[in-house]
Amino acid sequence: MSKKPLILGIESSCDETAASLVTENDVGKPIVLTNIISSQVDIHKEFGGVVPELAARSHVEKIDLIVKKAIKESGKKIENIDAVASTAGPGLIVCLSVGLSFGKAFASSINKPFIAVNHLEGHAISPKLNSELNFPYLLLLISGGHTQYVSVQSLGNYKRLGTTIDDALGEAYDKTAKLLGVEFPGGPQIEILARKGDSEKYKLPEPIINKGGCNLSFAGLKTAVLKITKTIKNEQDKFDLAASFQKTINKILYKKTKIAFNEFEILNNPKEKVFVIAGGVASNEGIRSTLISLCKKNNYKSIFPALDLCGDNAAMIALVGLEKFKSKKFSDLDHPAKPRWPLDEKAAFLKGAGVQLK
Repeated sequence: MSKKPLILGIESSCDETAASLVTENDVGKPIVLTNIISSQVDIHKEFGGVVPELAARSHVEKIDLIVKKAIKESGKKIENIDAVASTAGPGLIVCLSVGLSFGKAFASSINKPFIAVNHLEGHAISPKLNSELNFPYLLLLISGGHTQYVSVQSLGNYKRLGTTIDDALGEAYDKTAKLLGVEFPGGPQIEILARKGDSEKYKLPEPIINKGGCNLSFAGLKTAVLKITKTIKNEQDKFDLAASFQKTINKILYKKTKIAFNEFEILNNPKEKVFVIAGGVASNEGIRSTLISLCKKNNYKSIFPALDLCGDNAAMIALVGLEKFKSKKFSDLDHPAKPRWPLDEKAAFLKGAGVQLK
């Protein structure tokens, strides 16, 4: 029996320091041996958001320990590793540089190939760690920094169908939570508050709901929440606003996803209709329920990563490394960190003032 590739993955794009060892079985199904994640929530909590310099300092302090722990708990030895994969972007440049530099140095020290990984590509194929996944499929990537619909043609081949023109969905959740006085990271807490509230209490805007194809906008919704928070008189009002916000998000995603379904089908005419929802916000139960229901009505198979693989992690980075290793797609040791690195590099940049949507 031939030796199966063993890939070390390293992730440090924002505020998680993570390392993972991934291999595969005899039929090519990936196997996660270890997936160690060190969160920095306590470091950034008092600031209400991630402070890049503090995040980078924490990465520097922890990365050696986290990588050693991942290797030790995998039961493998350093000499068993066949390649090192590190996130090279997108993300916070000072954070990316820590994991990227460490990965390059580690690969060089053991004389094994280095693979620079697009963090978004990690999210895009992360469901392969727990599900059968064949190309092409439609992806909704929803995280703290990214919200986009993408037609995933194959590894490295992506066609963006729609994106946010302002805030990412996770950012809208976190900012709404902050306005409601919820500690960072507040996004997951919105759902908890919403369960106690009346979702019909507040009528909130649904920006560009009837234009722009499957592009999205959340800035106007956030502004409306800001105005309402100034009128809140008690805890129940807070619960009602959280519930109304959650309901509005679900309505927006429901309609925009239907449009994305149509665009995906026109582009691919797929034999099997598969919809992958990935990224940190994919762990939101309300959003999951809404999109699963929509998929059933439109004959789509819905696939999510395991809950512990929705957020930033190194297993998805190692998985991309594994796929690239098998295709001998290696990177030079001078590969730069890329704070902006879109999956579809041909897609127009749609953020900022002056964006025109039909």
